[in-house]
Amino acid sequence: MHKLLTRLIILCLMALGTPATAQQRGPLVLAAASLQESLTAAANAWAAKGNARPVLSFAASSALARQIEAGAPADIFVSADEPWMDSVAQKGLIRKGTRVSFLANRLALIAPASSRVTLPIARGFPIARALGDGRLAMADPDAVPAGRYGKTALMTLGAWPSVANRIARAENVRAAMALVERGEAPLGIVYATDARASQKVKLVGLFPASSHPPITYPIATLAASRHPQVEGFRRFLISREGKAIFARFGFQPR
Repeated sequence: MHKLLTRLIILCLMALGTPATAQQRGPLVLAAASLQESLTAAANAWAAKGNARPVLSFAASSALARQIEAGAPADIFVSADEPWMDSVAQKGLIRKGTRVSFLANRLALIAPASSRVTLPIARGFPIARALGDGRLAMADPDAVPAGRYGKTALMTLGAWPSVANRIARAENVRAAMALVERGEAPLGIVYATDARASQKVKLVGLFPASSHPPITYPIATLAASRHPQVEGFRRFLISREGKAIFARFGFQPR
């Protein structure tokens, strides 16, 4: 099923990548799900300058990397962690000299907006007790960056064993947040910027930055890209003006 879905996505991207279509659209950007609002705003700002509006496709960084490795004809990749960009780079699929880690984020524990839970996040904190009979919503901790950061943080704080068998795994960080928004999970782990983007969840607390690797977002042009505006848009995103747009949504500049 996963391979079929990947193939269907690639076919759609290939349709966008035809020469006639490419002349009418901006660069095709594959970006981590947590960048939805901020990157959309950046693309709108770029288009407002008279450029063709970039086409944005959001998913888990792991899924996007696999699409690129399978031949998806995109122009730019923005990952929510370094390892998935490393995976693409090691296969020679990004253009040398274009990789930059330009954003940072924090990891957050969230609950439904109506929840009364309070839970200081520290070593040995009773997250399992706070879950009651429910599950902890997370992006897949075996593959998706937000899930991997979350698992590492819980392990560092000694809480992972108590919740390891009580994880509601989601395909990406926004899908994990949706479980909390709908009240299907009493708690979830997402990025701080995700929590800020939704009025249906409340921020319970931020995980200590020392409990997990730094959350950074690398961007790179893909080696196969021939779009005439790809370098201009990449440079815009990493510029002071571009970073200011992301900062409005809670991202920290790198």
